[in-house]
Amino acid sequence: MVVPSLKLQDLIEEIRGAKTQALEREVIQKECAHIRSSFRDGDPLQRHRQLAKLLYVHMLGYPAHFGQMECLKLIASPRFTDKRVGYLGAMLLLDERHDAHLLITNSIKNDLSQGIELVQGLALCTLSTMGSAEMCRDLATEVEKLLLQPSPYVRKKAILTAVHMIRKVPELSNIFLPPCAKLLHERHHGILLGTVTLILELCERSPEALRHFRKVVPQLVQILRTLMTTGYSTEHSISGVSDPFLQVQILRLLRILGRNHEESSETMNDLLAQVATSTDSSRNAGSAVLFETVHTIMDIHSAAGLRVLAVNILGRFLLNSDKNIRYVALTSLLRLVQSDHSAVQRHRPTVVECLQETDASLSRRALELSLALVNGSNVRAMMQELQVFLESCPPDLRADCASGILLAAERFAPTKRWHIDTILHVLTKAGTHVRDDAVANLIQLIGGTQELHAYSVRRLYSALAEDISQQPLVQVAAWCIGEYGDLLLEGSCEETEPVQVEEEEVLALLEKVLQSHMSLPATRGYALTALMKLSIRLPGDNNRIRQVVSIYGSCLDVELQQRAVEYNMLFRKYDHMRAAILEKMPLVERGGPQVEEEAKKTTAAAQLPEAATPAPPEPQASKLLDLLDLLDGTSGDAQHPPLLNASSGSASVHLLDLPWAPPPLASIPNLKVFEREGVQLNLSFIRPPGTPALLLITVTTTNSSGEFPAAATGPQWGHSSSSGRPSYYPALQNPQS
Repeated sequence: MVVPSLKLQDLIEEIRGAKTQALEREVIQKECAHIRSSFRDGDPLQRHRQLAKLLYVHMLGYPAHFGQMECLKLIASPRFTDKRVGYLGAMLLLDERHDAHLLITNSIKNDLSQGIELVQGLALCTLSTMGSAEMCRDLATEVEKLLLQPSPYVRKKAILTAVHMIRKVPELSNIFLPPCAKLLHERHHGILLGTVTLILELCERSPEALRHFRKVVPQLVQILRTLMTTGYSTEHSISGVSDPFLQVQILRLLRILGRNHEESSETMNDLLAQVATSTDSSRNAGSAVLFETVHTIMDIHSAAGLRVLAVNILGRFLLNSDKNIRYVALTSLLRLVQSDHSAVQRHRPTVVECLQETDASLSRRALELSLALVNGSNVRAMMQELQVFLESCPPDLRADCASGILLAAERFAPTKRWHIDTILHVLTKAGTHVRDDAVANLIQLIGGTQELHAYSVRRLYSALAEDISQQPLVQVAAWCIGEYGDLLLEGSCEETEPVQVEEEEVLALLEKVLQSHMSLPATRGYALTALMKLSIRLPGDNNRIRQVVSIYGSCLDVELQQRAVEYNMLFRKYDHMRAAILEKMPLVERGGPQVEEEAKKTTAAAQLPEAATPAPPEPQASKLLDLLDLLDGTSGDAQHPPLLNASSGSASVHLLDLPWAPPPLASIPNLKVFEREGVQLNLSFIRPPGTPALLLITVTTTNSSGEFPAAATGPQWGHSSSSGRPSYYPALQNPQS
């Protein structure tokens, strides 16, 4: 018994009533089989109903490609019910990846020229949805004619189709330039909004269109002023804002037209000030208009007071309860901080408050903006706020916050002691999240500040005694204790309160670092080296240090084992040299006169012409022995370096001046280039003594098979360069063979 085909409404009810996915697939497979059978039968009255069911199946995610050709048939049908479903199917089932979409080009062209508004609307919607570049080129003139049709319905859809064509084929811009100026006089909301969007696309893709539409800036200003005062229609007002969608599009267009053009910018300055002061920002629609106004003010040649007004608008956005508006404000301020730093700086307290937001996106944007606001005058206050945020920030922001604090401190540090304290605080709170070069930078900073050696080693010792889990902090502390351990024991530090530290306590702390399971191999290496350096800085006995070092002579880590073995040899065999080898590191001066002098020398050497440095000559014999190099006809174009001439009066020649004369050309041995079935082809080379640029090549052919003359020879010739590679070599020819 054949199950009849379902209606669309019954199919929807049965699919929704399926208890399991398998039951749903079963229903759809049965109905698809009926749809295929109906398509094969070719019933024109049922085709649009079957295709409508297939489109519903397609929207559920099941394959429906077998209905593509049926869409073409329905589009070509004269009935409107068929065209409606056919165009809908074309928009859903056809795209540029299949050539079948080109088959509906003629049908769309015929429907556009029929004059029936509903059919024209269907064709324009389909063309703007899936029209390819080829279809746009073929139908551009038809769409241009419809731009000035009396029907607003058709004109609106034709404008949107023109926008799609410009995006697909930018070279079609010239076709749509003339109608746009006339369309700006329309009062219809949809037509005016579409026209502004079309002009926006034209100006972004065509410099000629940009110059053309700068003439209509006064007209756009008048349209926007009318929207601000009276409005076009109350039905398009949203939350008391007159047609915010049209206002936003006009502001975007004014931003493009006024960019890098002072005259147009002056025309729109007064209007932008009016929009910025009279728009209500308590609703979303007003905030959107103000946001576009701010971006327009910042992109054009606006007055300084107007730019400050724009930044103040963004500052009010930061106080909004909506998180999306606050995020938009932070992102916009981050873009403006380079050009209007002083204006953005006024809102620094509000930006710092945004660091405590629970939303990760907001806190990240606030962190980026806070770091951008740091300068020499507010570095102490900003670093204090950022350090507080570092202690409580989410783990995914801790690395960015720590890196930003280190960079800002290095750039704007008021004193070296403050710089050292800031880095130590970061290493203490987020040592595992800092950059890899933080350890080297802090060591260099401490080593180059002699007056702070005692202060630094005491601070680091105290921090290390409290926590040994932060590996970068442990590495810096171990280095400083090894270098300045004697200052730690003396207790003579004016910067801090005197604290008595015993030798045994220092050694026990370093041993604790060596034995900790949290210590990395590199950290253990720092601690082991620190113990060795303390062996000459501490007055006590070195037996404890010797025992610890000898233990790590059998460590599994190869680097640590090598260090321990070398240090044991210093104790046993080279004890008389230990004090000299382990003496204090010299002071590191950053940007000293020697560094500057070396930089100047490097720059001067880099600016020397390349011709002043002679290139070494290429090896000769290896190229002459290679048959492929010998037959290379392009080698003569290569430029060979000029040889240096030695002065006649010099008794000796410096090694760097060699070679001072051309080296003798090597002789070329005879080559056997062919041998088969008794036939041999040999090449011999002779270079006349008087003309080294001439190379005589003799070809000898030997035939031992008895069918041809036994031997035939003939000289060939060729010019060569001084390197021995031929600059010209004709094809080998021997008329005698």
